[in-house]
Amino acid sequence: MAEVFVNKVAESGLISFDLEEYYPKGPIKVFDLKAYLFMELILKEKDFRAALQTTDWSPFQDAYVAITCSADAIIPMWAYMLVASYLQPFAKEVVFGDEQKLVSTILLKNLAAVNGEAYTDKRVVVKGCGELSVPESAYVEITNILRPYAKSIMYGEPCSTVPIYKKASPPKP
Repeated sequence: MAEVFVNKVAESGLISFDLEEYYPKGPIKVFDLKAYLFMELILKEKDFRAALQTTDWSPFQDAYVAITCSADAIIPMWAYMLVASYLQPFAKEVVFGDEQKLVSTILLKNLAAVNGEAYTDKRVVVKGCGELSVPESAYVEITNILRPYAKSIMYGEPCSTVPIYKKASPPKP
């Protein structure tokens, strides 16, 4: 007699939530102010403004751009604002910080569009392994979004999960 294999994962009713789907879609670039500083240390306003005016901004077209300064220099706040004003017409999104901060910011912004109510009384597995490095902040945020609604939240893969949250059952009469 042939054994019948049952796919218990498919029958479990688990919903897989893949954070990679909320990852920034498109090129990610970093604009480093270091190259625009005198001796890579001092911001001279006149020279800085002139350099920005002659910069070719087209490489930033439709990219996610992080503005940072890798030099140990004192940068006035207006300098970051000025760079953002030049980037804004070209870039898809402009964020202050390094590439990791940019990814985290965009992920959190994309997760804000998730309708937690759509997961009411559902058993959700937040996918844990993937090809992209998803920051911890995204896992915390999706937990905050799902917890008020989901029946349970797990981490990992449907075949091997770590329990995170389980809604208490209502008391029996």
